[in-house]
Amino acid sequence: MTEPDFTIGVEEEYLLVNTDTRALAEVPPAMMKACKAALGDKVSPEFLQCQIEIGTGICQTAEDARTELAHLRRTIRDLAADHGLAPIAASCHPLADWKHQSHTDRDRYNQLKRDLGGVGRRMLICGMHVHVGLNDNALRADLMGQLSYFLPHLLALSASSPFWQGEDTGLASYRLSVFDNLPRTGLPPAVDSWEAYQRSVNTLVDLGVIEDSSKIWWDLRPSAAFPTLETRICDVSPRLSHTVGLAALVQCLTRMLWRLKQKNQRWRKYDMFLVQENRWRAQRYGTTEGLIDFGRGDIVPFAELFDDIMALVDEDAGILQCTRALDDLRDIVTNGTSSDRQRAVYNATEGDQPAKCAAVVDHLIAEFSADL
Repeated sequence: MTEPDFTIGVEEEYLLVNTDTRALAEVPPAMMKACKAALGDKVSPEFLQCQIEIGTGICQTAEDARTELAHLRRTIRDLAADHGLAPIAASCHPLADWKHQSHTDRDRYNQLKRDLGGVGRRMLICGMHVHVGLNDNALRADLMGQLSYFLPHLLALSASSPFWQGEDTGLASYRLSVFDNLPRTGLPPAVDSWEAYQRSVNTLVDLGVIEDSSKIWWDLRPSAAFPTLETRICDVSPRLSHTVGLAALVQCLTRMLWRLKQKNQRWRKYDMFLVQENRWRAQRYGTTEGLIDFGRGDIVPFAELFDDIMALVDEDAGILQCTRALDDLRDIVTNGTSSDRQRAVYNATEGDQPAKCAAVVDHLIAEFSADL
C-alpha cells in the first residue's frame, strides 16, 4: 500500500467577549465581513452568534499548521479589537448563561435548532478538530477503531472547560457533558469495515433521519467532506503551541498505527466500555489522576503514559518533522492543563464570583496571543 500523505487540517472555534465587560458578545456583521475579506473560506460563523470558527487549509507539517493558525488567530484578534472585542479559545466561558445567547440565522443552523430542541440551545461550547489525510476508505475504517484508544489521552491534554455558568463543575472538560446530550456523539462504535460503516450511515440517510454522515458527531469519524479521519474529542486550546502539539500528536499516532499495519501488526481494540472509563477519567481529572493502562492492568500517572506515547511515535515524529510540536505538549504534562490554569487564576483572585470570572476571561484573552 502506498504511504498516505498524513497531511493535517485544524479547525478551531472561538468565543468573542467584550473587553470592557468580559461578557460574551455577538460577532458584528462588519467584523464578519472584514474576516471574510481577509481570510476567505477559512473563517465562518458558528451555531451561536457569539462564536466564530476558523479552519486551516491542507498542511504538510505541524509547523505549516503553526504558521497558518498564527495568521488566522492574529487576524481574528486584530479585527475583533476594532469593535472592542477579543477572542478566547476556551471550550466554555466561565460565567455566561446559554439561555441569553442567540443562534446564527442560517439554514443549516435553523435546521439544527429544530432537530435538536432544548439540548441544542445549550451548545455554548467550543471544540478543536484535527483532520489527518488518508487515501483509502478501508484504511480510514481500520485505523478509526485503533486510534479510538488514544482519544481519552488527547482529551486529558486539551481540557479547557472547568466552569459553567459561574460554577466550578469539578470537571476538567465540562464541554463533553454538554455535547454528549446530542445524538450520535461519544466514542465511535466498533466498525468491521468501510462497507459496514456505510451500511449503517445509509440506513439513517434512507430513513430521512440525517441527510449525510456530517450529522454523525462521534469523537472520531471519517470526514464526510474530505478523505480524512477527523478527531473531534479535544477542547479548544487557549495557547497556539498546545493546539499545534495536539494536532501533531494526532498525526503521529495515525502514522504509527499505519506503520504497525505494514508489519502485519495492529493496536489491540479494547471494549469501548473500557475506553469510555478512560474518557470519563480524562473528562473529570484532565492529566492529574492518571488513566488506565489496560495492558498493564493498572492506573498509571499521566506523565508516565505521555512518555510511553512519545516513545511509540518517536520514529513518526522524525519523519513528519513535528518533534518541536510534540515537545510543546510537555508543558501541559509538567505545568497543568488550561483547566488547571483557569482554576488557579480564579482561586487567586479576590472578590466576588463575577470578579473572579472576569479575571479568568482576562487570562484567556492573554493566552490567546501569548505565543503568536
